[in-house]
Amino acid sequence: MKKAKRITALLISCAMLLALLAGCSGTKSRGEDNNDNNTQAEEGYPFTLDNYGRQVEITKRPQKVLTLGPNCTELFAALGLSDLVVGRSLVNHSRGPLPEYADAVNAIPELNHASATREAIISSGADFIYALDWEISEDGCNIEEVGQYGMTVYVNSAATVEQMYQEMLDIGKIFGVEDRAEALVADQKARITAVQEKIKDQTPVNVLVYDSGNDGVFTCSGINFESLIISLAGGKNIFDDIDSKQWVTVTYEEALARKPDVILIHDYDSPGVDEKLAEIKANPTLAKLDCVKNERFATITLESVLPGDRIAYAVETLAKAFYPDVFE
Repeated sequence: MKKAKRITALLISCAMLLALLAGCSGTKSRGEDNNDNNTQAEEGYPFTLDNYGRQVEITKRPQKVLTLGPNCTELFAALGLSDLVVGRSLVNHSRGPLPEYADAVNAIPELNHASATREAIISSGADFIYALDWEISEDGCNIEEVGQYGMTVYVNSAATVEQMYQEMLDIGKIFGVEDRAEALVADQKARITAVQEKIKDQTPVNVLVYDSGNDGVFTCSGINFESLIISLAGGKNIFDDIDSKQWVTVTYEEALARKPDVILIHDYDSPGVDEKLAEIKANPTLAKLDCVKNERFATITLESVLPGDRIAYAVETLAKAFYPDVFE
């Protein structure tokens, strides 16, 4: 009888231990594969994608991701992939994620507050990097070097809306969430179409982008993604004829001569919007502009005009600033 009780107690103890182990095995840390069906997630690999002329081979679903750029980070949140992100950079160029993604993005550790460093990238243990093209450099994310550490790099460098849509679809394919990516693209297209339908009879607004000022106005050129966003929102970048590089410094006299209707001010870490407004109003040349006299200013966070998940959001925001009467 006593022997039977001991056997029963032993069996109960074993059962409890197995249950505990099962519970522990179900707890996943950041960067582990959170797909409920890992076998299903591996179907369709390997494959190769074209990333702006560079062939990227994907042999399996990545497990630990670095997102170098706030736009890159938020796209992963929008696709429900933030749990795989083990580090993010360029937080200093962000005013924070959109409210619907705040919890997911804020839970991701900072790899670097500013640009990602070579040391931080190499020691991260990541196997995949989604990097804004600003972050590709010899001292930071060197594609060839990080490849030697088993890291695959996909560069965020869209110059057109269609290219950004393709990036969304590519990330969706890489991580096995094609349906989510397709839904995100469809939502972006529908929202942009709705804005353009509303402003179709409006006269284009001439826009001066003011990122910062010192020896002149640091602004975006015609080949900058922001110039495209402005156009979709019914505006015209007054320096869209410059195509030598994405960001340029123009003289205050050049800005005055092109007579902008609105000055679009970038909002990010430092200097802040209030400081930039004070600079503009105190500048003797810019102060001559009618838009300054009439205080026709608009603001937008820098990450909102980078290629990413905020295309529609940026178009909606700018269209409302350009045509306030239409959106009353």
